[in-house]
Amino acid sequence: MQQVSRERAEGEEQVRSGRPPTAYSQWLSGTGVPVHKGYYIGDLRDIELGTWAERECRAAFLELAGQEGVSEARITEIAPGQTLPPMKFALDEAVYVIEGRGLANVWLGENAQPHTFEWNKYSLFMLPRGCSYQLANTTGTDRALLLHYNYLPAAMDLNPDPEFFFDNPYTSRRPLPDDFYAEARTSAVPGASGMRNVWYGNFFPDMRVWDKLAAQKTRGASAKSVSMQFPDSPIWCHMATFPPGTYKKAHRHGPGVFIIIPVGEGYSIMWPEGREKVYLEWNEASVFVPPNLWFHQHFNPSEGPVRYLAFHAPRHTRPSRDRPDPANQIEYPDEDPWIRQTFEEELGKRGLKSLMPDEAYLDADYRWEGDDDDGD
Repeated sequence: MQQVSRERAEGEEQVRSGRPPTAYSQWLSGTGVPVHKGYYIGDLRDIELGTWAERECRAAFLELAGQEGVSEARITEIAPGQTLPPMKFALDEAVYVIEGRGLANVWLGENAQPHTFEWNKYSLFMLPRGCSYQLANTTGTDRALLLHYNYLPAAMDLNPDPEFFFDNPYTSRRPLPDDFYAEARTSAVPGASGMRNVWYGNFFPDMRVWDKLAAQKTRGASAKSVSMQFPDSPIWCHMATFPPGTYKKAHRHGPGVFIIIPVGEGYSIMWPEGREKVYLEWNEASVFVPPNLWFHQHFNPSEGPVRYLAFHAPRHTRPSRDRPDPANQIEYPDEDPWIRQTFEEELGKRGLKSLMPDEAYLDADYRWEGDDDDGD
């Protein structure tokens, strides 16, 4: 009888099963860290964490339905007064601070002087590819909780070797400039529907109060937004805000876009075209990921404005955002009447009324107050 290698036997079994595990999922299971699945998580501050011995911390991974092998999200907890071991990673990684405050040291090369900066709750910063970094909790009483976002699942589809991504001595990055972690700066750039604001930088101190927002005319509800671009990085983000008593138009795009709520409370609805809708409530530290080409729509039935921060997937996974394709956005006059009815019912539970003008449901080109604003 012909001998068959273990690797070939495993490969043949994967073919028979119809869905072989990805290199990323195999690596993930080997960490022994909890993996949370589903459509959304109501509050990252409450999720189960497990010991990640290699990193000397408690952590959890998020594999929500819409990430679909494109993006990685994980939670790192740093105990009071703890400094984590140095880490080197081959991909850019964006980090959002859910709780706590601390210190980051980032350096390129064995003998380089580290770039040091302080981060706080609601900060957003970049850990650049090919660099080493070390994170510390500078308080002696409270934990720090960080959300990390990167493209490791997609990258491991191309190179399934974990050793390539962790502590690999190779880097093509030039030395980091002295002002690498200076506070981000803003620029107004032209878009298809007018000027839009883009913030450039590697450190955003507080995502609750960022105020250089431009009208997000295509989404309705007097929404405003700002894009965030990390220089020399494929990762990008945007933050949007919209007022109480309103909701944005339904739209859809490709997979991997990870959304977290910095401030406010409300709900979203997601659905594949022609099928049942998924309703999810959110508040500060809620996260969700719209699955590939699922319509999704965001609602503010509260008394104050809300903000959401969206970490974007690689650009090739998405249609252009400059001018929405009519097939990828539902105008208010064309939406399911259940949407408006449910929103008004949610407001009624809170003793509030809708601030959506009747004209918006009659005219797809209705201009909202503030649509002519280029920024605050």
